[in-house]
Amino acid sequence: MILILVPNVDMQGAEYRSLTEALALLPNVQTRVHHVQGALQTLTEVYLIGDTKLLSLEDMRNLPCVERVVRVSQAYRVIGRHKDDHRPTSFEYNGVRFGQDNLHVFAGLCAVDTRENVERMMRALQEHGQVCTRMGAYKPRTNPYSFQGHGKACLPYVFELAGRHGIRVISMEITHEDHIDQIRAALEQAGRPTGVMLQIGTRNVQNFELLKHAGRQQEFPILFKRGFGITLEESLNAAEYLASEGTQRIVFCLRGVKTHMGDPHRNMVDFAHVPVVQRLTRLPVCIDPSHSVGGRNRSPDGLLELFHVTAQGVIAGANMVLTDFHPDPDRALVDGPQALHLDELGPYLEDIHIAREAYERRLARVQNGL
Repeated sequence: MILILVPNVDMQGAEYRSLTEALALLPNVQTRVHHVQGALQTLTEVYLIGDTKLLSLEDMRNLPCVERVVRVSQAYRVIGRHKDDHRPTSFEYNGVRFGQDNLHVFAGLCAVDTRENVERMMRALQEHGQVCTRMGAYKPRTNPYSFQGHGKACLPYVFELAGRHGIRVISMEITHEDHIDQIRAALEQAGRPTGVMLQIGTRNVQNFELLKHAGRQQEFPILFKRGFGITLEESLNAAEYLASEGTQRIVFCLRGVKTHMGDPHRNMVDFAHVPVVQRLTRLPVCIDPSHSVGGRNRSPDGLLELFHVTAQGVIAGANMVLTDFHPDPDRALVDGPQALHLDELGPYLEDIHIAREAYERRLARVQNGL
């Protein structure tokens, strides 16, 4: 059960103390408090964990400070979309709003290689009016001898160039809890010219200690990628680890699943799950067509297959697109064969716009009862 308190509740006030005292008397029930910081107000949610089936909704609503009560109806207690649950499906970070009702494109380098390529990428994004990107500093690789990323050494110039070119949010994968501290320190040293969305990659979705640590911090939102070899339910339960530790600014990313049934693509495209994740949870949903397709093959109609796959996710209602670009893909140190060229950025964004417009027309038809 979730108790949603009145906005900006005084945590030191007499009413809140009365609430905590009343909850402490509930048998076999533990409480966990979450704060959701919005642009204008702070929302506080109290999660009642344990034997709550016999608790009366009316009694809980009458407790001090309580505005609404949500009866949890499925396993995803925090991220889940429960019956009569009207909590927001969006959040704001560094001036950018992420929700189930809008769309952002994160085009960028899968792995940072040189300062020059970072600058060329960010300049191209600025020219096309984009304020988000992806930049990989820490790269987990299957082969221990493959390039593992420049790590914290590249953070100063990545953040500096982001600020110079108006980039407000950078998606950046982490593989260890120390990386969060390194990112925070580099941002502080650079004067916080941009923001970072921490990315949990597919290889770490069941690294539960990393999930707990990332979930405890409240500073950075998290892009959580589906595990490539586990079920959707298992991946959503793993995302619940993040939320159960305190953070609720999470985006769930579909990136394809590992099976030869998807050949010749790199992974089996799973973008039909976009509306499924939106139905089961309150999380915005991202698609990663680059790691789903894994190449630059062109279909007979002249469009790259990566364009087609992106459109499939966007027309299904995706809220974020994560795509590999590189100024010189042939020389990219990671995943060059699947990266798009900078001169393809404009056509790619236009193709996304066409697909999003089609989705919005479909949505309007349903909302109008047609």
